[in-house]
Amino acid sequence: MRNKIVALCIGLALVSAVVAGAQSPGGEGGGGGGFAGRRMQRLLQGITLTSEQQAKVDSITARYRAQMPPFTPGAPPDSATRAKMRALFGNQDEEIRAVLTPDQLHKLKDMQIDVDARIDGLLHRVANRIAAD
Repeated sequence: MRNKIVALCIGLALVSAVVAGAQSPGGEGGGGGGFAGRRMQRLLQGITLTSEQQAKVDSITARYRAQMPPFTPGAPPDSATRAKMRALFGNQDEEIRAVLTPDQLHKLKDMQIDVDARIDGLLHRVANRIAAD
């Protein structure tokens, strides 16, 4: 039983890391520059933006970074903070998608399908590990 709990905790931690990474930039508290910035870089990785698109994305990212609630690295944010961050990321992603061309949106969708498949695979391996213990 203890092994199952440990495997489940490890799996959940890994899934959380993968999901956070897949959903792109965010940041540490007080503006979310670190995590949010990395999140956006991963979101747009492999998509070449024009200088005009990059300027718009930078503007959108800066605006949402300023709205991010502060939180302490290493301590999980409370449910209200998580909800606010989720909403801000969703709005930011929607605005950024509006800047992309149809071809860029297609590539982004393909990348998201790949990330979803990796998450599903990870969850499947964790479930199998738990069942085996």
